[in-house]
Amino acid sequence: MEIVKEAPRTRKGPGRPPGPTPEGIETRQRLYETAIELIAERGFEETTLRDVAKRARVSPGLLYRYFPSKRAVVLSLYDDLSAEYAAQAALPKGRWRDRAMAALRSSLRVLGPHRGTLSALVPVLVGDKEEGLFAPGTARSRIRVQSVFAEAVSGASDAPKPELASALGRLLYLIHLAVLLWWLLDKSPRQRATTALVSLLERTMPLAALALRVGPVRSIVINGDALFRDALFDNAQVARA
Repeated sequence: MEIVKEAPRTRKGPGRPPGPTPEGIETRQRLYETAIELIAERGFEETTLRDVAKRARVSPGLLYRYFPSKRAVVLSLYDDLSAEYAAQAALPKGRWRDRAMAALRSSLRVLGPHRGTLSALVPVLVGDKEEGLFAPGTARSRIRVQSVFAEAVSGASDAPKPELASALGRLLYLIHLAVLLWWLLDKSPRQRATTALVSLLERTMPLAALALRVGPVRSIVINGDALFRDALFDNAQVARA
């Protein structure tokens, strides 16, 4: 087996190749795609970087310069998918509930081709303090996605007052995460149970909008948001979102 050796360095960088050369970009992408492919096939725990290097036909040393750990691969995946989502999530004009459903469907559409890999990562997404959905290292990716739901509410024709709009945007983001987890675990043919869940959620949105006109309901949303922020979000993230 021919082993690809490391190219000469032009500059240093922690855990990164020595320069943004076309060859370096191509090599990184190939290693990244190989790692994602193996994780989808074998699962996160069963995949090793040496396995990735072997399949990609490169030396382990070269792989480690691009991805010093499996964690770096997962964080790159989050970063790539969140950037793609932020670029493609087109929000229609109109009510916040319609804009929120558009944001949710955009997320499912962008993540669709990666369902196999993300399903293999469910234990990591849910339970890992370093690589999970609410880990410090995933904050940038999380903020990108959360900002779409915040804009879905704050930019709507029926946007509520800022305090409620911020709380509602975070709540919709968390509902979106719950739907994604359902989708990843959904074993029904072509995930038809997820399609039904999204339709059900869409039918309940008018009732939610009506309920938010009631003072006690608004207070529940705002107080619940305080609990979510305390449990799942840090102050810096909330300020940026």
